[in-house]
Amino acid sequence: MESILDLDQYRYAGKKKLQLATWPTTIPAKLATSEIKSTIDKNIKQLASYQDELYAQSRYGVLIIFQALDAAGKDSMIRHILSGVNPEGIVVNNFKTPSKQDLAHDFLWRVHQVFPRRGQIGVFNRSYYEDVLVTQVHPEILLQENLPGIDQLSDIPADFFRTRYQDLRHFETYANHCGYMVLKFFLHITPAEQKKRFARRIELPEKNWKFSAADIREAAFWPKYQRVYADVLQHTASNDDPWYIIPSDDKWTSRLIVSQIINQQLSTLPLAYPSTSPQRRQELQQILRQLEAK
Repeated sequence: MESILDLDQYRYAGKKKLQLATWPTTIPAKLATSEIKSTIDKNIKQLASYQDELYAQSRYGVLIIFQALDAAGKDSMIRHILSGVNPEGIVVNNFKTPSKQDLAHDFLWRVHQVFPRRGQIGVFNRSYYEDVLVTQVHPEILLQENLPGIDQLSDIPADFFRTRYQDLRHFETYANHCGYMVLKFFLHITPAEQKKRFARRIELPEKNWKFSAADIREAAFWPKYQRVYADVLQHTASNDDPWYIIPSDDKWTSRLIVSQIINQQLSTLPLAYPSTSPQRRQELQQILRQLEAK
């Protein structure tokens, strides 16, 4: 597993121009699925231990973001690698089309409503990055946001998205200052793999519910989404809050890499169970004696 345990190869801090076409969607080595699953199981147990300390300490928070095109495996990723986490210590949110209430506020308002509290792991299945991704492919969406001075497409300033990129960087820096670790994953697949997964959703009755005609319509914009994703990742990655570009044509390999990265990063936090003062320990010992006497 040495070829994928060098996790830095998936880390992108935005210093060089990003060409997604040069980033792999598979890994060179062929790993045994049984070995991958065994390692993921160990990672799940380790993550549960980290999460238990995180929750008890209630001093730090973790936000995990998954971004990808349709059928890249976001749902199954979350379901598998976070399966061992105590439900009390995790909150998962899916950022879909903004509601009328969302549109009546600033574009980060809905993020604040669901941001994890200290001690929690928050997971965004898609995220606030949708507001700079989908809106570049379909800029007409911005006309619904009631933004000052923007009544038609020609009113959108040339630097509009660069300004939003700056807002997102500042937001994540603010989160860091408040004790939050932000982990951002882009699940990278080929159009051929996406097509194969769409076909599977149609062929298997138990997966029919996951397929939408909108998926096919959006797939037609694949080249544009690739350009936009490259631009977004490049301008919102930093040393403190990098993007991890995960080869995801093989789902089990991608799950392994992501689980390794999450555990590696959480290991850098000074997590610990709250200490007990001598006075409190004496109180507990007294209570214990009372219990034993009964």
